[in-house]
Amino acid sequence: MGFLNKLFGGASTPKDDGIYLYVRCGNCGRSLKVRVNRQNDLLPDWDSGGYTLVKEMMDDKCFRLMRAELAFDAKYNITAQSIEGGEFITREAYDASRQPPPPAATE
Repeated sequence: MGFLNKLFGGASTPKDDGIYLYVRCGNCGRSLKVRVNRQNDLLPDWDSGGYTLVKEMMDDKCFRLMRAELAFDAKYNITAQSIEGGEFITREAYDASRQPPPPAATE
């Protein structure tokens, strides 16, 4: 039965091997979560044995383009990063930006 589940998409969920970037727009402050596909988005860097990525991103508020350039080692660890039009943020900062603001206290 395990073979048929694998063949026809049984109950197990596939592992997500994407790399996630968290960025904030430098113009409007909107936070983004961007998924990088390891198989299709990364380019091999034959000199270092790692990978490079150039990713253009746009938020849904001011529609300004942000451009990120990253370098990865062979194990997909980020070794260098730069961004134009925004800033890199942590996952925690992204999650906090998505939380609704607390209700205003009335006196």
